Amino acid sequence: MPTALLADEHPWEPVFRHQRAALYQAEARAWLSEQPANSVHACVTDPPYGLVEYSPLEQRKLRAGRGGVWRVPPSFDGCRRSPLPRFTTLTTSDLAAVERFFYDWAVALRPVLAPGGHVFVAANPLVSHLVSYSLDKAGFERRGEVVRLVQTMRGGDRPKGAEDEFAHVSAMPRSQWEPWLLFRKPFTGTLAANLRRWGVGGLRRLEDGRPFGDVIASSPTRLAERRLARHPSLKPQAFLRQVCRAALPLGEGVVLDPFAGSGSTLAACNALGYDSVGVERDTAYVELARDAIPALSDYSTSK
Repeated sequence: MPTALLADEHPWEPVFRHQRAALYQAEARAWLSEQPANSVHACVTDPPYGLVEYSPLEQRKLRAGRGGVWRVPPSFDGCRRSPLPRFTTLTTSDLAAVERFFYDWAVALRPVLAPGGHVFVAANPLVSHLVSYSLDKAGFERRGEVVRLVQTMRGGDRPKGAEDEFAHVSAMPRSQWEPWLLFRKPFTGTLAANLRRWGVGGLRRLEDGRPFGDVIASSPTRLAERRLARHPSLKPQAFLRQVCRAALPLGEGVVLDPFAGSGSTLAACNALGYDSVGVERDTAYVELARDAIPALSDYSTSK
């Protein structure tokens, strides 16, 4: 059975704690390099998989409302829509940097994750192959892909500057799903033996006994949630709580989010009664998380 890792057992001092969650301000790979081996039991994260969009320059542009590499959609029905990264603008060198970054991150993560621990990584259809290749190269085993069924505002546009001329043409498909890559740290022996020793290796079934499925119907994050956590890539609690619940098959252990952002994964774990640890390097998002984690932890998904 896994032993929960207490926040004060870490070499780093957390900047914020709430219920069973601890948040650290650090660069993810540096933080991972100093953690005890086999000390977390699952990883659920929505990383900066374009890298460029989370650079200090592009974050300044986004916060100033200028967009930059971020596409800031126009308001719809009086609602301001969330900005989207422009993954089609990434250069060859940008894409190579994505691959290197995720390989280095996966190499740093692997010793910290307990044998059999699962890794859920939010991705995008345009770059998910690079992330998947990097995790595979680092020694994780691919266990499939969770499809978040959600229609976004990405894609479906007519050719820019020639919308009337090519009214029946879309530049690319309208996005109606989001891939969450699923990997597992290899283990030796049987699944049952690994569950007894480490508490992980499988996925927790649903409350009614059905298996956890790889297609989850979702929706864009509600305005009420976005008001609690104004992060451009905020995922809805209804979805995150399903993924986090599945990540600890016995309901025990520590869930890690090394790219914590506003702390929505940590909030989902609090709602489930799970221990969690988050790492975020951006000071503005750390400050956002101080208010967002308590608010999202108490957020009712039945509203």
